Amino acid sequence: MLDMADFSEILASCDDCDEEDREWLHHLVADWQVIADLSFADLLLVLRTKGGTFKVAEQCRPSTVMSLRTEDVVGTVPPEDRQEELEQAMKSKGVLRSNKLSTFGKATVCDVYAPIRHKGKTLGLVVRETNMATRESNGRYESESINAGKELFEMITRGEFPYSDSVLNQRHNARVADGFFVLTAGGIVRYASPNAISCFRRLGSVDTMTGQYLSEIGTSLLHKNDPVPDSLPLVLSGKAAVDSELDANGSAVSMRSLPLYGRHGRIGSIVLCRDVTELRRREKELQTKDATISEIHHRVKNNLQAVSALLRLQARRTKSDEVRKELEEAQRRVQTIAVVHEGLSQTADEIVDFDKVISNLLKMSVDLATTSDQHISISYVGKFGMMPAQDATPLSLVLTELVNNAVEHGFEGRTEGHITISVGRGGNNLNVVVEDDGNGYSTESDEGRAKSSGSGLGTQIINTFVTNDFGGTVRWEPRRDGGTRAVINIKLRVAQDV
Repeated sequence: MLDMADFSEILASCDDCDEEDREWLHHLVADWQVIADLSFADLLLVLRTKGGTFKVAEQCRPSTVMSLRTEDVVGTVPPEDRQEELEQAMKSKGVLRSNKLSTFGKATVCDVYAPIRHKGKTLGLVVRETNMATRESNGRYESESINAGKELFEMITRGEFPYSDSVLNQRHNARVADGFFVLTAGGIVRYASPNAISCFRRLGSVDTMTGQYLSEIGTSLLHKNDPVPDSLPLVLSGKAAVDSELDANGSAVSMRSLPLYGRHGRIGSIVLCRDVTELRRREKELQTKDATISEIHHRVKNNLQAVSALLRLQARRTKSDEVRKELEEAQRRVQTIAVVHEGLSQTADEIVDFDKVISNLLKMSVDLATTSDQHISISYVGKFGMMPAQDATPLSLVLTELVNNAVEHGFEGRTEGHITISVGRGGNNLNVVVEDDGNGYSTESDEGRAKSSGSGLGTQIINTFVTNDFGGTVRWEPRRDGGTRAVINIKLRVAQDV
C-alpha cells in the first residue's frame, strides 16, 4: 500500500473535489482490500487532476492470489491508448468493461471500470484488473467469492461503497482468506467457506450451516449468562455494516458484516470471520502482566514511602541539627523515587508522563526546602513528554537537587523568588534550563559546578547522573536579569516519541 502522505498529495490535486469528497476517497481506500481479495484482482484508483490529466492515486494488491503488478504505479499516468476509455467510464452510469484485453508478462488481463459516485458527483474511477487465468475452472469457493466481489464493486458506482456508517476501526482486520459467509437477504447461509466453517466448529457448532439462519446458529452457541454485544444480531443477520465478536466454547470469533445492495435494495451480505482465540488469550496474558507490573510499582512506592516516613521520624527524634538535615535530605530523595514509581503504577507499561511526575516532585521539593516565611514559585516552558522509568528516576533526582540547590543558596535570606524550568526535546536529546531570580551566580556555583553543602551528596548526584549515566553536560552561568542558570544537555538512554 501507498504511503498516505503521497496519496493525500495526489488527492489535493484532484479536480472538483471538496473536503467531503476527499474524505470519501480516504474511506474507500481504507476498505477496498475486501473487494480485491474477493475478486482475485488488482485495484487502481484513478483520479483526474486539475490539469485534466488522469493519474493513478492508489493501488491495492489482492492477498488471495498472486498480484499482477510487482511495481508501484502510484503517481503514474495511464497509457495514452486508455485515455478515451477512461473518459467514457467517467460518464458511465454503471461499470464499464474494457473493449480490449491487455497483457502483463504471460497474463491476459481484462480491465473493468467503476466510476466513484458521491453525492451526485463522479470523483474518479476504480479500475479492476483481472487475470483471465483466475476465471478458468473455478470451483464453488472461487465463484461465490468473485460474485460477491462484483456486487461490492458495482456498489461503488451507486455511492453505496464504502459504507457511510461503517465501523472503520475493526479490531480483528479479518480478510477474505480468514473465512467468509454469503447470506441471502433474509440472513440464510447460502455459502460458507471452509475457514468460516472451521471458525464455527471451534465455537461448538456441529450442524450443517448451508440453508440455516446464521443468527440462529450463532445464538444457539451462547449460554444463558454469556455476554452478548449489541452489534452481534446485526452482524449475524448481515443487515448492517458493523463488527462484533462471538465467544463460546472457550473460543472467540471476530466477525464483520458487509451488506450487499442491488439496484432495488439489499440482496444479501458477506460476513467475514476470523478465529481470534489465540489473540484474545495473549491479550489477557498481557493484561495480567501489565496488572502485575503496576502492582509491583505500587508496592515499591508503598515501601519507599514507609522508608521515607521512618527517616522523617528519625529526623524528628535526633538532637543534632546536622544529622537532622542529612536525614531530611535522605527522606526527600527516597520520596522522589517513590513518586516516580507511583506514576509507573498508574500505567500499563514502563513509560511515565514525566511532566506530571516532575511537577509534583518539584513542588514537594520546594515546600521541604523553604522556610515558613518564604514563597517560591515554579513555572515551566516546554514539555518533557513520555519517558521510560530507566531515565525518569535519575532525571527526577537531578532536577530536585537543582531546585533544592536554588532554594537553599539562591534564595537564602529572601522571602520571595521564582524558578523557571525550560525544556527542549528532540528524539532522545534533552536540553533543560533551570533558572532562578535569586541572589546570583556566585551563591549557587563553585567554578561552574553545583555549590556543595553538608555532605556534598547533592552535588555528586547531579554530576554523576548527568555525566556518567546520561553522557551529558551541566554548567552554571549568570542569569541575564540577575540570578543563576543551570543548563543541562543529556541524551536519554531509552528514546521515546514525545
